[in-house]
Amino acid sequence: MSSLQDLIPIVNKLQDIVTNTNLTDLDLPLLTVIGSQSAGKSSVLENIVGKDFLPRGTGIVTRRPLILQLINIQPDDPLVLKSSGYETDQSSDSNELTLEDHLRKSSSLNSTNNAVSPVPSTPSSEWGEFLHIPNKRFYNFNEIRKEIENETARIAGKNKGISRIPINLKVYSPNVLNLTLVDLPGLTKIPIGDQPTDIERQIKNLILEYISKPNS
Repeated sequence: MSSLQDLIPIVNKLQDIVTNTNLTDLDLPLLTVIGSQSAGKSSVLENIVGKDFLPRGTGIVTRRPLILQLINIQPDDPLVLKSSGYETDQSSDSNELTLEDHLRKSSSLNSTNNAVSPVPSTPSSEWGEFLHIPNKRFYNFNEIRKEIENETARIAGKNKGISRIPINLKVYSPNVLNLTLVDLPGLTKIPIGDQPTDIERQIKNLILEYISKPNS
């Protein structure tokens, strides 16, 4: 079991590379969450994490795949205490950078949002990080929900269309297991509002893109 647990961080890093380089043929282990719209997928994920952090509403709410990496971390972990951000990592010699550090440095998306979010007076061992906003910790899970909504609208638009481009979210907590899950748009048959007429086919194709892989 311990060897399998050791593989999960490696898989998570590979998943980040897949997203950054737009690779689609790399078959990584994933737990996919699928079902009809409003069937309770978000509640399942939030119960696993123990936090309310996913957008809610009527109709199609999940409009981009959400790759959710859960990382178990203990309150006395040095990463928790390094609550001022990643200054130590960023000032270290480039030859000593880890793959994780390299990914943070190389990402250029949303460069204007790279400031570290406000940190609680007592270092919290629960926070979230988005791949598209490197070096920023979200200690407020309501802010995580808002960022998911904003990033969804940025790529998929403000109507009810979907996008296959995933959102990568890491949640660090002492209360989670090391898992990687994917939340996918809910199945629907009837377009609503400004949804394209083939929304059912689009969602099915997106779901099949994930669940047809042997390691899913």
